[in-house]
Amino acid sequence: MSLRNIQAFIALGSLLGALFVARVVVKIYKGEMPGGEFLVLYLRMLLGFLFAAAITFGFYSFLP
Repeated sequence: MSLRNIQAFIALGSLLGALFVARVVVKIYKGEMPGGEFLVLYLRMLLGFLFAAAITFGFYSFLP
């Protein structure tokens, strides 16, 4: 398996992880799941890093 394929899979995994974290944040914000404001803040920061990782790995998987 080439490095580009691995980077593309990491990008997809990061994107799916970001979607999962976003769903958890919305459920906590609505009150369907337990958690406080600090947990929401932490998860939103994690969400930003996951999106950044997805964009970075996705970009580098298309470079020559």
